[in-house]
Amino acid sequence: MTTQPVEAGGGKVQSPIPKTVGPCEIELLYGLEDKPPFRETLFVALQHVFAVFVGIITPPLIICNALKLARSDTVFLVSMSLFVSGIATLLQSRGVGPIGSRLLSIQGTSFVFLGPIISTAGLSMAAGASARTALGIIFGLCLAGSFVAISISQCIRMASRIITPLVTGTVVTLIGLTLIQVGIITMGGGYDARRDGSFGSPMNLALSGLVLITIVIFNSSRLPLLRMTSVVLGLAAGYFVAFLLGKVDLHGLRELPLVTIPFPLHYGLGFNAGAIIPFAFLYLITVIESVGDLTATSSLTNEPITGDVYFRRLRSGILADGINSLLAAVFNSFPSTTFAQNNGVIQLTGVGSRYVGTYIGVILMALGLFPAVGGLVQALPPAVLGGATIVMFGTVAAAGIRILVDVPMNRRSSIIIAVSLGLGLGVTFVPEVLQSLPNLMRNTLSSGIATGGICALLLNAALPGERC
Repeated sequence: MTTQPVEAGGGKVQSPIPKTVGPCEIELLYGLEDKPPFRETLFVALQHVFAVFVGIITPPLIICNALKLARSDTVFLVSMSLFVSGIATLLQSRGVGPIGSRLLSIQGTSFVFLGPIISTAGLSMAAGASARTALGIIFGLCLAGSFVAISISQCIRMASRIITPLVTGTVVTLIGLTLIQVGIITMGGGYDARRDGSFGSPMNLALSGLVLITIVIFNSSRLPLLRMTSVVLGLAAGYFVAFLLGKVDLHGLRELPLVTIPFPLHYGLGFNAGAIIPFAFLYLITVIESVGDLTATSSLTNEPITGDVYFRRLRSGILADGINSLLAAVFNSFPSTTFAQNNGVIQLTGVGSRYVGTYIGVILMALGLFPAVGGLVQALPPAVLGGATIVMFGTVAAAGIRILVDVPMNRRSSIIIAVSLGLGLGVTFVPEVLQSLPNLMRNTLSSGIATGGICALLLNAALPGERC
C-alpha cells in the first residue's frame, strides 16, 4: 500500500495508511516528513511529553536537594530545565541551517553530569562560596564543555573509530552504577534527612517502596500506554499518599509569580580549571549516547543508518546537542542530550513525523513558563522521587550491559572492563583515596565516570588486539 495525500486543516497531510515496508523497515502510519492532522499530532506529542517529563525534572531536583538550595531556586531551575528542553527539542527536530538532525528526537536534561555537578558545587560551597556562586561555576563549566560536543560533531565519522562499543558499554554501565548511590540516598529521604536524623525512616522507605512497586506493576502491564507512563503513575501514587500523610508542603505555591521570565545568566558564570576535564569527558560520553539514540531514531523512521546521509544527520544532531547545552548554561539549566525513551513512543504509536517535535517543544516551553508546575514538582518528597530514580538509574546500567553483551568477551575486553569498572566504582565509593594527589588530578579523577571512562578509552587504544 502507499500513502495518499489528503487535504485537512488547510495543509497537505498524509492519511494514516501504513506505508509499504521492506524486509528491514518499520511499518509507520506517518513517516518523517508526513504531517499528521492536529488532533493526532497533539495526542502523540502528549505521549512523548509524559515519557520525558520525569527525566527532565529529576536532575535539577536531585542537584537542588543535594546543595540545600532555597525553594525559589529549585522552582526556577526546574522551570528552566523544562523551558530549555522545549527550545532544544525544536532546534533538534525542526533544524536551523546545519544545526539539528531533523528527526523526531527529544532533548532533555542529562543524568550523566549529576555526580560531577554535585561534587564540584559542594566543594565550592565547602570552601566558602555561596550557592549562587557555586551554580555560576557549574554553568560556566557546562558552557565551556559544550564546545567539546560542537567540535566532535564536525569529525564524528573519525571519532566513531576510536569510541567503540566496548568503551561505550563500559561508560554507560558506570554511569548507572555510580548514580545508584544518589538514588539510594534519595530513597532514604535525601540529603536533608541525613542531616536531621530521619534518613532511612520507615515512612521514607515505605513511600519509596510504594513508588517502586507501582512502577514495576505498571511496567509489567500488557497495555503499552501503562508501560510508557509507569514512572509518572508511580510518582503520582507516591505524591498522593505523601499528601495524605502531610508530607507535601504546598503553602509556598501562593508566593510564586504567575509566569517565570527566562533570564539569561541569572547566576552569572564562573570557572574551575580543575573540574573542566571531567566535564569535558562527560560531554564526550553524551556524544556517544546521542549517536546511539539518533541511530535508533533513524532506524525506526526508516531513514538510512549508513552512508553520507546518515553521517550528515549525525553531524547535525550532535552539533545541536552541543549548542543546546550551551543555551542551557546561558539560560540556567544543565547540559542537554538526546533522550532514548522517545524511540519507544515512536514504535508504540507508529508516528515518526518530525513535525510532532514542534508540538512537544512548545508544550515543554509552556510548562517551564508557569512556576506552579515547578512548585508542585519541588514539593515532591525526596523519598517519593527516590523510588523512581533507583529504577531509572538501574535502567541506565542495564542499557550499558546490553551494549557489552554484543562485545566479544575475550581476555582483552575482559581486562579493560574489569580495570575500568574497578577504578571507576572505587573512587566513587572511597573518594578519599585521591586526597594526596594534586588538586587538578584530584578534581579530574574524583568522578568515577571520568576515571573509568578515561581508563577504558586509554586501554582500548593501547592494548594489543582488535578494537571492539
